This record gives sequence, C-alpha cells and structure tokens, in this order.
Amino acid sequence: MAATEFLETAQGRRLAYHKSEGAGPTVVFLGGLKSDMEGTKAIYLEAWARQRGQAFLRFDYSGHGESSGAFADGCIGDWHEDTIAAVSALTEGPLVVVGSSMGGWQALLLVREMPERVAGMVTIAAAPDFTEDGYWASFTDAQKAALDTVGHVELPSDYMEPYVITRRMIEDGRQRLVLRSPLHLPFPVRFLQGTADTAVSTETAVRLLEHAQGTDMRLTLVKDADHRFSDGPCLGMIEQAVLDVIGAE
Repeated sequence: MAATEFLETAQGRRLAYHKSEGAGPTVVFLGGLKSDMEGTKAIYLEAWARQRGQAFLRFDYSGHGESSGAFADGCIGDWHEDTIAAVSALTEGPLVVVGSSMGGWQALLLVREMPERVAGMVTIAAAPDFTEDGYWASFTDAQKAALDTVGHVELPSDYMEPYVITRRMIEDGRQRLVLRSPLHLPFPVRFLQGTADTAVSTETAVRLLEHAQGTDMRLTLVKDADHRFSDGPCLGMIEQAVLDVIGAE
C-alpha cells in the first residue's frame, strides 16, 4: 500500500490522506465521527476505484487517524474546513462525494460551500444536525449543566470508547445545521440506511430525503443492517450506488 501523504492546511492542521489518480469524477470518501480513512468502506472503495481507474481520495479529519490534533478539541466546523482544504488542494473537476454518518453531514456542508464541484452524492447512515437533534435534544438537565461548568460530557458508544462531547462542538454545530433551511441537491443522490442502526434512525434518513430538494434522490432501507454498513452485501450496495450516480452501466 502507498505511504500516507500529508497536507498542511491554512488553519495549521496536518491532514493525512491517500489519493489515487484516475479518470473523473473524483470519488471522495468522508468518514464518520472518530472514524478514520483505514475503515472497511474507505479501503473497499479505494480498491474498487483503482481497479476501475477512477480518481479517489480518502483522508483523516484533524483529531482523527493519522492527522494532527486531538479529537476533543475539534468540532463540525473544523472538520468542514478540513474537507474544503483537502478537496481544494488535492482534487480537480467534478466530485462524487461518499459520506458515512457524520461524513454525510460533511458532504451536505461541502455542497453548500462548493455546489459547482459536486456531481453526485452517496450517503451511508447520514447524520446531519446530530449535535443538535441527537446529542443536545437527549441531554438531561445535568448534562446540559455540565457543558457549562465542566465544558464537556462523555457519551457511551456501541462501537468504541465513550465520545467526549464538548460545549464547543454543540455550539459550533448550531452554526452548521442543514435541515433548517433549503437544501438543494441538484445531482443524483443515493441515501443508504440500515434498519438495525442504533446510532442513526430510519426517521433521520426519511427526514433528510423529505427535506432535501432535487430531481434524482433515492433512499434505500436495508433490513437488519447496522451502523457499520460494511459487510459484503452492504459494500456491494455502496459500490452500486456510486456507479449509479456516476452514470456507469
């Protein structure tokens, strides 16, 4: 496997990435919260893209994987800046963006920032606005008070060590919400969602589908698939969805 490369951003962050040259559009994988570019879905798509001769980019947000910084210091806006920096410096021409979980929110923020670049989108258990509708909405009064006094709370995870959720993440997330204003997706979009997902509900997937505006959007619900969405059949569905938005036979 090729060695990891690094990008220095204008914000002083050092982002780890892997880029494969090839034909456009460039497929860009945006990972989830506390995930990294070595995950099953990212590696699978990279291998698929190499076999096709398709341009591909995966990278780690700051505070994730091999990139600089600590996770607890980051927020949605920081990772949005990282996404813009990586896309701007490392890709040219049209993009097909594949966003997993929090990466789905990042994909939608990317469209809002650079609508002229995005030619298609695939999301896997997209989690737009989760800091507000998931975390803040479910916090107890004690947890909300802890954000003010301690500056953070810890939340259990089904998949790894507890998440440290900071006041900065909550407050910054409120500035990045995408489900409270028009969301234009004027290109092919495929939303994928497992019905056994305990991190992102099917209701969230349906809300995103109903809120977004576009002429070519589809939501696929996969019975009994969980949040990882990374077994063989699920990986095949992701591949097919990417091919679908690219317009391949």
